[in-house]
Amino acid sequence: MPAHVACVMDGNGRWAAQRGLPRTEGHIAGEEALFKVVNGALEVGLRWFTVYAFSTENWRRPPDEVRFLMNFNETLLARRRDELNRRGVRIRFAGRTDRRIPRRVQRAMDEATALTESNRTMTLTLAFNYGGRAEIVDAVRAIVRDEVPAARVNERTIGSHLYYPDMPDPDLVIRSSGEHRLSNFFLWELAYSELMFSPRYWPDFSSADLYEAIIEYQRRSRRYGGV
Repeated sequence: MPAHVACVMDGNGRWAAQRGLPRTEGHIAGEEALFKVVNGALEVGLRWFTVYAFSTENWRRPPDEVRFLMNFNETLLARRRDELNRRGVRIRFAGRTDRRIPRRVQRAMDEATALTESNRTMTLTLAFNYGGRAEIVDAVRAIVRDEVPAARVNERTIGSHLYYPDMPDPDLVIRSSGEHRLSNFFLWELAYSELMFSPRYWPDFSSADLYEAIIEYQRRSRRYGGV
């Protein structure tokens, strides 16, 4: 079993467009898919599960869609956090705290984190206002603030200054919608991750697709540069 699976949830907008629906309807359908997959992850005993919820680049989307996503994430937490807490899920958020994030949304994120911080059945990390390059920049800034001598900076130093140093690197990364790129996701952590690309748009993704990806992962040989 992989210790950590991460998903790039892509294709909500295109799923809606295929059906003649507003893009926002795709995000609503994407929520249902997310929690089906979370349930599947819990069923197979996955300990770490991360989803790319909102990137630093997503601020470039139409203002109406950005406002919807901000409100949507707030109500999603209100609807789901108690259920996740009962199931022993620790909720965390990886990304920059940004003044563009409404205070009520940030408050809902902080409350979900505090409520579930002692849970250990599974850690669900939502990469929200997250960018891989931004995380590396923030790590370097933290190293400079800590006045670490240049000669002592190594991979371990950088890793210890990432957003969550205790989080294992993803063993498996799944991207939906048929796109074959990382889109600025976990650029440091994905150095040796297995990558899988599903043709399904995220709202059509299911726990069965997660299981198929894990089975494919188990067939692969991870050599980390060896033979």
